[in-house]
Amino acid sequence: MPQRHLHQATRDAARLARPSGTGLDGGAVRQRMVARLRAEGKFDERVLAAMATVPRHEFVDSALAAQAYEDTALPIGHGQTISKPSVVAHMLGLLMGGEGARQRGSLGRVLEIGTGCGYQAAVIALLARQLTSIERLQGLHEKAQLNLQRVPLPRAPRLIWGDGRAGHSASGPFDSIIAAAGGEDIPRAWMDQLAPGGRLVAPTAATGRGQVLVVLDHVVDKGVSHWVRSEHEAVLFVPLKSGVV
Repeated sequence: MPQRHLHQATRDAARLARPSGTGLDGGAVRQRMVARLRAEGKFDERVLAAMATVPRHEFVDSALAAQAYEDTALPIGHGQTISKPSVVAHMLGLLMGGEGARQRGSLGRVLEIGTGCGYQAAVIALLARQLTSIERLQGLHEKAQLNLQRVPLPRAPRLIWGDGRAGHSASGPFDSIIAAAGGEDIPRAWMDQLAPGGRLVAPTAATGRGQVLVVLDHVVDKGVSHWVRSEHEAVLFVPLKSGVV
């Protein structure tokens, strides 16, 4: 019977639909998260406005949706985590503080190393003119693709399954580069793909300090390029690895 087929299709759609999380779709919980961050008085208001728009619960497993707006890292599978909201806000604030971003009022063309579940990419997409995001783990790359399809964005990020250490020269040069994995050094490929006036933010090993957030600015003085490095607080990110899996 056609009517029976229609009922069956409705039940199948309900079974396959991703749970939205109790009380999370209205945005009030998300706004409270942003209000807590704003009360700390140290985060860029443009970043907070973007975070107030992106539904973080859409990027975590349904079983963890109730924790999506707490200031905590959560597992996203494949041995990886989604960063704490305060860490996302801080790193993007550092990126927005670059000379070029201040002049443009946006992050311009961005390279993100480590797409993960896609949450930070969604926030960046609201602050950038163009975003290329690379993930070395195919399972996470595919998860991010699905997650980002559920979130309306003004410009869809370009998602790449590839080796983040190599950057993505075909999409560069970049005004901003941000990494969600930490290595012993800043890969030369990232520096080469950072446009003059651009800024890079990445967790990196520092002598005697363990892993810290490093800011690298590409400065051009009288036609000569040089990079100005500053070190910030200690952090703990997953290791930066080469290759794809």
